[in-house]
Parts: sequence; C-alpha cells; structure tokens
Amino acid sequence: MTRWARTMIRFRWAVLAVWLVAVIAAGAASSGLSSLLTNRFVLPGAESDKARNVLQQHFGQKPEGSFSLVVKGGPGSSTALVPKVQQSADRAASALPTGKVAAVNAVSEDVVTATIVSSLDPAEAKGHTDAMRNAAGTIPGAQAYLTGQSAIEHDLDPVMSNDLKVGELFIAIPIAMAILIFVFGSLAFLLPFMLAAAAIPVTLGFLWIFANYMELSTYLTNLVMLIGLGIAVDYSLLMVYRYREEHRAGRSRMEAVERTMETAGRAVIFSGTAVAIGLALMLLMPLPFMRGFGLAGLLIPLVSVLAAMTLLPVLLYWLEDRLDRVRLVPKSVRERRADPERGFWPRLAATIMRRPILFATGTIVLLLAAAAPVLSLQLTPGSNTGVPQNLQSIRGLKVLTDAVGAGALAPSDVVIDTGRAGGATSPKVQAAAGRLVAQLTSDPEVARVDFHEQGAQYIDASRRYLHIQIAGKHEYGLPPAQHFVDRLRDELIPGAGFPGSVKVLAGGGPPGGVDFLDMTYGAFPWLVLAVLLATYGLLVRAFRSLLLPLKAIVMNLLSIGAAYGLLVVAFKFGAGEPLGIQQYDQIEGWIPVFLFAMLFGLSMDYEVFLVSRMREEWDKRGDNQAAVTAGLAKTGRLVTAAGLIMFAAFMGFVAGSIVGLQQFGFGLAAAIIIDVTIIRALLVPSVMKLFGRWNWWLPDWAARIARVEPSPLAAKSGSPQPALRPAGR
Repeated sequence: MTRWARTMIRFRWAVLAVWLVAVIAAGAASSGLSSLLTNRFVLPGAESDKARNVLQQHFGQKPEGSFSLVVKGGPGSSTALVPKVQQSADRAASALPTGKVAAVNAVSEDVVTATIVSSLDPAEAKGHTDAMRNAAGTIPGAQAYLTGQSAIEHDLDPVMSNDLKVGELFIAIPIAMAILIFVFGSLAFLLPFMLAAAAIPVTLGFLWIFANYMELSTYLTNLVMLIGLGIAVDYSLLMVYRYREEHRAGRSRMEAVERTMETAGRAVIFSGTAVAIGLALMLLMPLPFMRGFGLAGLLIPLVSVLAAMTLLPVLLYWLEDRLDRVRLVPKSVRERRADPERGFWPRLAATIMRRPILFATGTIVLLLAAAAPVLSLQLTPGSNTGVPQNLQSIRGLKVLTDAVGAGALAPSDVVIDTGRAGGATSPKVQAAAGRLVAQLTSDPEVARVDFHEQGAQYIDASRRYLHIQIAGKHEYGLPPAQHFVDRLRDELIPGAGFPGSVKVLAGGGPPGGVDFLDMTYGAFPWLVLAVLLATYGLLVRAFRSLLLPLKAIVMNLLSIGAAYGLLVVAFKFGAGEPLGIQQYDQIEGWIPVFLFAMLFGLSMDYEVFLVSRMREEWDKRGDNQAAVTAGLAKTGRLVTAAGLIMFAAFMGFVAGSIVGLQQFGFGLAAAIIIDVTIIRALLVPSVMKLFGRWNWWLPDWAARIARVEPSPLAAKSGSPQPALRPAGR
C-alpha cells in the first residue's frame, strides 16, 4: 500500500484527469439510462413464463407490455361507445410499433375497454405512451384513460425522479452536510462529496452499458445515488481522520498518506469487498430483476473503493490541509474531539468494560423483541395500490377496477397447448375448455372470464393453442389472488379433464406473482448460506481471528432480523404513519432478499472499521480491554457519524410517495441505525470484553489456509506478538 500511495501522489495530475474524463463520459452516457429501465419480472423456466412465451410467439402479444384504453361514459352508454372506442384504440395502436387492438369489450353499462398489445417489452413500450394518448384523442361525452403496466411505468418515472430529488436535496444531502461539518469541523467536509461526485456518475455509466443488454429495475438509479453517497462518506470519514491523526503525530503529508493507506485504506478494501460480496451473490439468483440489483450493488462499492484508493489519496495530499485551515467549528471543540482520553466515546467504553454482561444481555433481548413481529410478515410480488393515485394510468385502473375487479389490469392467462395444429378444435379439448370456463365462472375470486372459440385473441392461427383470460376480484399480489392460483393449478385445471397429451399452463398476473415468490425464496436460503461462508472467509483474513468473524455474522443476523420486525410494525401495524409512511399489509417480495444482501455488506463496513482498529491496538498492546476501549474511542464517533449519514440517505426513500421504495428505504434505515447504535456501540465491545483474548486467536493451520500471520493465544519465543494479558484484559 505504501508503494501504491506514492504512485498515486507521483501521478496525481494524471489520476485527476482520468477521473474527470470518466465522470464526464459516464454522465453523458447515463443521461439515457431511465428509458432503458423497467419493473418487469421475467421468470425463466417458470410455468407462467412458458405461458408468456406462447402468447408472444403465437398470439403476437406480450401481456406485460400491453395497454388498456378505458373509457367511461354516462349511465347505459356502453353499447353506443363500443364503435367509438374501437376507432380511438385503432388510432392509439397505430402509434405503437407492432401494436394492434386485441379486443374491445363493454365491461359494464357505462365502461368500455380496449386491449392494445404488441411485441415490445415494457421498457420499450412505455416510451410510446404519450404518443398513444395523443393519437387516441378524445371521445365526446366520455372520459378516456390509457393504462396498463407500461403506461403506469411511464407515469411513475417522473414521480420516482422527483422523489429522488426531494430525498437527496431536502433530506440526505442537508443532513449529511450538517453531520460532516460537525465531524470535520472545517471545509474538509467537502472531500466525501468529491468522492461521491466521482463514484456515482461512473457507476451509473457502467449500468447504462449493462442496461442495453439486460433488464434492470427502475429503482436502481435511486439505489446507486443514495447508497453511493453513504458509502463515499463512510470511506472518506475513515481515511480523512486517519490522515489527520498521522499528520498531527508529526508525519509529513506523504508519510501521513502512506500510513493512512496501510491502515484505513486496507480496512476500506475489506469493507468494500464485504459489501460487494453480499450483493454480487444476488447475481446467482434465478431472476433477472434480482440480478440487476446484484449488478448495481456490486458496482457501487467497487467503484467507490477504486475512487478511495486512487482519487482520495490525491485529494488528501493536495487539498486536506488547505481545506482544514478554514474552520467551521471552534478550535477548542476540535481539540477535545482529537483527545482519545476524553469525550463521550472513551467514557462509554469505560462504562461497558465495567458491566459487559448487563450491556450484552440487554441489547440481545432488545434486538430479539424488535425481531419478533417478523412472524407476521406477509409478502406480495407487487402492487399498483401503493403508488400515487392521481396519475392518469392509475385513475384509469380505478375505473376498470370498479367496473370489473381489481385483477382486471393483470389478469390470469390460461394457455392450452394441444400439441398439434388443429388440435384446439378437437371435441374433447373443446369440452374440457368449456368445463374449465364453467368452473372459473363460479369461482368466488373470478370477476370475469374472456373466451371466444373463434376470436383471434383466444385461438391462434394454427389452431393449436387456446387462450382463456381471467380477471380476478383482487389485485394480483394480494393473498386472495395468490390462493386462487393454487386452486387454478391444483384443482380447476386438473378437474376440467383435458386429454393427457394436452399441456395447460397458468400464466399472467397472479400466477406470475406466485412463481416470482416461489423462485425467489427457493433460492434465498442458498444465497444466505453463500453470503455467510464468503463473508466469514473474508473476515478471517481481515481480523486474523476465528471467533470475531463468527461474532460479526451472528450480530448482523440479529440486526437484520430486527429490521424485518420493525418493517412489519411500521407498515402492517401502521406505526409509521406519523412519519408519512403508508399503512400496507404486505411487504414487496424482493425487499427482504435485497435488504439481507445489502445490509449484510453495509453492516460489515462498520464492523471492519471498528474491529480493524481494535486489532491494530491489540497487536501493539496485547491487552484485550485496552484494545477494545481504544478502538471504540477512536472509531466510535466516525462509525456513528457514517451510520447517521447513511440513515439520512435511506430516509430519502421514505420521503417518497411509492410504498415499495418506502419499505425499501425504511428497512435499510432501521437496520443501519440499529447497527451503529445498539450493535457497534454497545453489543460489540461488551461481547469482546467477555471473550477476552479468545477474540484474537488464529491457530497456525487456519493462518496457513487464510494466508496470513498466525495469532496464537500465548506468545511464542522470538515471536513478534506482544505478551498477552489474561482473558478479559
């Protein structure tokens, strides 16, 4: 690291030039990123995905990329409206590449709907929404709304962009700035923002490249910008403060940068790798939607570490002293903070060392109590009710819901594959299809069944496939809709008596939602196991200990469990309403998975910062209590400040108007605040006091595997290890 630091300083102008060019190029490229993002779930290999493929290849439609023109007239006007809606829908379809009107139906006495399908994906289709609305025009005496998943995504894009701006400009950045000014006490608080201004655009530029070849979620821009700010602050805090400590000890600027890279720089590499491991393993999930999160989560810590290892040493050498001369906090306050023997953190450390059992027991009980509500957790694959209700697409959905049922926008699709051309006209197949339609019509969850034996939307040109569409009474993500899928697949379809050679596939909204949850949580336990094993191996190298990585993993699981429990309390039980959180019974299915991967990595950030300094003190002193006390006193304030800034960044999501993002932000914010207050400040030092010198044990055989120096319980003759004190010291 010393040689690396010297190289960065020697070529500092080249380093600055490379980052400047990278930021400008990435910023230009990522300006078109939002148009490439989508919220579509693709479920490779699932039954619902097979049904979707049949509809696309043989009926010329992608249900998730379709539009619905919903027209509401006066009482009893639906019959007269049908030809006018047909003409309006034809005009709208002409503005959509490969678009065609699949059906026009009067669904109530005053509501008529037209379904417009195409072969486009939602990310492609949504860009034509405005053109379709203009082409559809108006219908005298009626109100027309263009809705559908693509239209909803189009209408939500500016809402999400505005939510991000509000979260950043009015919550995350002001709070981050206030905390950094207080912590740094000078204009040096600008350094973390400089690092974020480099890392975030470059990460978005990489995402723009990948978005041209794979499906990425519309949430990713928010994710990268807010988490990127938090990570940049984390790394800057640790490295700037270590530079100051070394510089004040009498080292030159170059020597201080070198020492900073050897210590804090090493910790940043390990912590960034821990974050990247947690999220990179999501790339192994069977769902492209999840893999997109994994890609973004892999890129932002890696780019941030790269910036911290190249750009930040240059900024420290070139700017830190100059910026530090402009004081924003009185000198007496700055000097008191710089004294490791005085202040809040040394006193807290001393208190914990006196009563470790009390602190350890109390915090564990508190965390378990916070985690208990997770037993009431209900998952949903998604919802359109947790978004602003004033959008045209959502108002159209409301009209359609009132007329037909909440499941009308995302109906179930039953695809019948007879296995041969003309097989759909077989009397046995027709009879079985009739029995299935009769069963569906009498099912308590079904609001409407659409099936006409001669319609192009219901039988393909080769007459091999039949298509039955079912609108439910509840939205596709709600429990009644999910229970209906179980009945459809396990009872209704088998009970219809199709010939043995016929394959019947259930797809569309509710079946797709069920398949999404099944695939996600079928793979999730393996993701958890992989993250635990990879993280343990990484931390053995970082801490040179067998026990500390295990302790870190258990504490992280406690923190994440508590965050899950508080998520239920805030949304399902409605306790978050005073904070502007919308009460909602279910948690979106992707959130617990992503929270686990993200939080496991971020929590390790603080663990590495704290315990690495304790390890350093132990290597110097050989006194466990002194090492734990000094480590907490010297890094507690930094870890807490970094956590509060990350907390503010995540609360930017909560300030938005979309329930999914609120749940995501609240879960992250809750876990971070628990982690930096209860876990790192209280539980870690108390447990490490109780473990004594066993904290630092790494036998020879384990050291050989990890390829680091051993750390025996007792110093060997001639060993550079310091003489160890009794356990507990």
